[in-house]
Amino acid sequence: MPDALPMLSNARILVSNDDGIHAPGLKLLERVARALSDDVWVVAPEAEQSGASHGLTLRRSLALHKVGRRRYAVGGTPSDSVLMAVKHIMTDKAPDLVLSGVNRGANLGEDIIYSGTVAAAREAALIGIRAIAFSQVRKGDVLHWKTAEAFAPGIIKRLYDAPWPKSVLMNVNFPPIPPSEVAGIKVAPQGRRVEHTKITEMRDPSGREMLWLGDFPSDDPLDHETDLGAILDKMVSVAPVHFDLTHGATLHKIAGLFGKGKPGAGKFAAGKKRR
Repeated sequence: MPDALPMLSNARILVSNDDGIHAPGLKLLERVARALSDDVWVVAPEAEQSGASHGLTLRRSLALHKVGRRRYAVGGTPSDSVLMAVKHIMTDKAPDLVLSGVNRGANLGEDIIYSGTVAAAREAALIGIRAIAFSQVRKGDVLHWKTAEAFAPGIIKRLYDAPWPKSVLMNVNFPPIPPSEVAGIKVAPQGRRVEHTKITEMRDPSGREMLWLGDFPSDDPLDHETDLGAILDKMVSVAPVHFDLTHGATLHKIAGLFGKGKPGAGKFAAGKKRR
């Protein structure tokens, strides 16, 4: 069982993101957090880091700027920001909960691999702090921020009181519709799209040929009973995600290929719980 948590009103909350310290989604999530607790800190990248995944800055120094009361901008990645917050800024007491987002756009299916929003929450989970990543799916250029603001507080309260391990993070996506049209909240696994991302050919103002790595052509899922399907059904998706990437079935299938060693003989054996 996870350790007992303080009441949410007494919880220390860290808010971060990958869209940068001035992003509207960050301000929204900070507003939600401050309505739930009096002990809220914001530490986020000083510039947009979309697609940064779980990158860490290891070969250069990191700038840190205080931009307000309990608000800091970090000249690095989302993972850098969470580490800076926990290991340097909030050294008197670690956060009880980390909230990341609200991202400007979806983090569904394969997005989870690339997402800086999810990476900030994942970094918290690696440290042993429970975390939730939030993303507002957009349709074209339209972003229904009111949907995220309407549903985030209730989701945070329910998840905070629920028994889930620190090594698991929650990935929440809000559908691209007004709050009144949302059909509900669905707990669903991470999905996969039918098509992968596309590369677009174009020309710069000088007429030179350029290539642009674009978004996924569609959000059509291989399996409808996933986070992608939940969004198509006008529901908020909640996906529990963990960072153990070992594929258990294959681990046992290939165990005999390299001698007599048994799979899972190491410290983190397949099937054993990490503490």
